Amino acid sequence: MFVKPENYTNDYLLATPRGAELAEVMAAAIQAVDAENAVRRYLRIEKNFLRVGNRQFNLDDIKRLIVVGAGKAGAAMAKAAAEILGEKITGGIVITKDGHSDAKSYGGVEIVEAAHPVPDERGVTASKRLEELVSDLNENDFVLVLISGGGSALSTLPADDLTLADLQKLTRQLLRCGATIDEINCLRKHLTELAGGGLAQKAFPAQICSLIISDVVGSPLGVIASGLTAPDSTTFADARRVVERYELAAELPPAISEHLRRGLRGEIPDTPKADDKLWKNVSNFIIADNPAAAESAIEKAREFDFDAEILTVCLEGEASQAGRDIAAIARNFSQNNLDKPLLLVAGGETTVTVKGDGKGGRNQKLALGAVKDLSGLENVVLATLATDGGDGAGDAAGAVVDGKTLESAETLGFEAEDFLRRNDSYNFFEPLGALLKPGATLTNVNDLLFVLITPPNHEK
Repeated sequence: MFVKPENYTNDYLLATPRGAELAEVMAAAIQAVDAENAVRRYLRIEKNFLRVGNRQFNLDDIKRLIVVGAGKAGAAMAKAAAEILGEKITGGIVITKDGHSDAKSYGGVEIVEAAHPVPDERGVTASKRLEELVSDLNENDFVLVLISGGGSALSTLPADDLTLADLQKLTRQLLRCGATIDEINCLRKHLTELAGGGLAQKAFPAQICSLIISDVVGSPLGVIASGLTAPDSTTFADARRVVERYELAAELPPAISEHLRRGLRGEIPDTPKADDKLWKNVSNFIIADNPAAAESAIEKAREFDFDAEILTVCLEGEASQAGRDIAAIARNFSQNNLDKPLLLVAGGETTVTVKGDGKGGRNQKLALGAVKDLSGLENVVLATLATDGGDGAGDAAGAVVDGKTLESAETLGFEAEDFLRRNDSYNFFEPLGALLKPGATLTNVNDLLFVLITPPNHEK
């Protein structure tokens, strides 16, 4: 995928000092985690051997080669895998988000689109077919699993005593209450069939290699896409604690409450743990992540003779507070006597507690949280970006803020705090022309934010 810098800009950004260069920095970050290229770096055939990462398999020993997966980058990953493996693929299915594929299949791998983040019947049907595809394999078979962010919702297969409607209701509750991705996935792993190592368990005793694009801070294998092929360290007790922590019990679907009670009583087996024998047949490889994107942004910035540094790739917490914290850092640096532009990059995933009925995701809310504290600062611009191109509902991936944003909004009669209370960041930035709308990037490595501080003599 060729990432065009113009996809990462708008008139608002171009009006800021060095805005065009900042757009190129953002494009370089996304290009570094391109899903197709990442797969090609880790998957290849040499003579009669299949090489996956540091593993090597004799193709003569493989009876069936199955390709399965789920995630927002799934179609792009499947395209690369199909080009490499060709006719050696004996079957496959990959589930991706709506609008994230321009083909219904690549070679022998079928591509199915489904809803995200709230699962739908298409995802359930495709997940059942995925389960059937891997459930009759033996030790002479090989499964290549393509995993990326969004895989949890897309590969939803409810436990036998639950329904799709049960999981849809729970998902909406979790998305509104401010639960972290770890907490959300802890529940998914104990309520569905493929998460929490379930896919690997069903494919055993086949050999399994997973190529994983991480959208989770720190890239814990058990959390990315709910750990489809990784041991699960959480338990039914942990899942119940998430329900209690966010006071969800009163609104919880009765079938989910009963399922968790049965799990706590030991009537339902817990997810496979690290000591399970099945893991001797599983290899997991992180092939792209947030630090790689951030590092590429730094490298590109230095090509423009910027000073550049990574603040963190572990940014978490409530989005609006994170915005205020970043604004404070920007204000502090802006008071220094800089010799040349300074770019600060941060990555991670914040959370949003939904209390209003507005529109906009965590990246837009983070930007809105910074508006007041950046007001009046000259030569400072903040840009936030969901690396998959989608930030909550709507067509935006993030937003641009500078020292004039608050004043521009007030001329429209907007109060930033009012829009924050209503969780309506999209409708705050849209009239200003400050939303970034790159479209689906077909990759997903969490969120990035960029703070560019430019000395007055470097404005052009």
